[in-house]
Amino acid sequence: MGARSEPSDKRRLENLTAPEVAERIGPGSVLVWPIGAVEQHGPHLPLSVDHVVADEAARAAVAECGDEADAWLLPTLSISKSDEHSWSPGSLWLSSETLLAVANDVGRSVAATGAERLVFLNGHGGNTALLNVACRELRRRLGLRTFLVHPFVPPDHGGRPSSANELGMGIHGGHDETSVMLHLRPDLVRMDRAVRRVPEGLADQTHVRFGGLTTFGWLSNDFGPDGHIGDPTGATAETGKKLFEAAVELVAEQLVEISTFDFGR
Repeated sequence: MGARSEPSDKRRLENLTAPEVAERIGPGSVLVWPIGAVEQHGPHLPLSVDHVVADEAARAAVAECGDEADAWLLPTLSISKSDEHSWSPGSLWLSSETLLAVANDVGRSVAATGAERLVFLNGHGGNTALLNVACRELRRRLGLRTFLVHPFVPPDHGGRPSSANELGMGIHGGHDETSVMLHLRPDLVRMDRAVRRVPEGLADQTHVRFGGLTTFGWLSNDFGPDGHIGDPTGATAETGKKLFEAAVELVAEQLVEISTFDFGR
C-alpha cells in the first residue's frame, strides 16, 4: 500500500454536511458498511466481539487506503442475523427477512448519494450467505456494484482453517478470535474462564464438517453448553495483533481493487 490516508474519522459519511456529500461523494466513491453482531461468544468473551472486529477493521482499512480508493465509512450495524445464538440471553438478533430489508434500504440510500459501489464489511459468519443474496439483489434492483468483504473469512465459508490444535474447526470464540480480542479489547476478555470446546467427532468426517463440501444447519449450543467452538486457552495478544494487522492490510487491498472494478470490461 502507499502512504497512509487521512484519519478514518474524516472519511465517515455521517460527519459530512449535506452539501459536502454532493461535493465529495460520486460514482467513483466506495461506501464501506461494517456489519457485526451482538451475540454470546462463550464464557470468556463479550457479546460485542463481531461488532468490535468489524468496526475496528473498517476504520483501520479506510485509514490505510481511503484516499487511494475514495473509501467512506458508513455507521457500523451492530445487530444482525445471530439466531444461531438466540438460546443465550443477551444475544440480539434480526431475522433474515429484517436484515435483508435493512440491507436493501441502506443500499437505496447509498444509491441516492451518487456512489456506485457498496461494500459489506462483515464480521459475523452467520450473515455471510444472506449478504451474498443482498449483493445480488442490490445489483439487480439499483444497479449498484456490490461486494462482500470479511476481516476473517469464516472457515465454514471457505476461509483459512483454524489451527491444527482446533482440528481446523475453531470457528467461534476460539484461538484466533480470542487472540484478536486480547489485542483490541483486553479488558473485556476473561482468560480465567477460557476452556477448550472442539467438536472432535467432526474431524473424522470427510464432507459433513466445518469447511467440508456438505454444509449443515447448526446452533452454537449443539456443540456444548458454553456456546463457543474452538480452543481459546492458548490465545495471546501478540498473535491477535499479527492477525488483525494482516486482516486490515488485506481488506485495504480489496477496497483499492473494488474502487476500479468493472466486470472485466
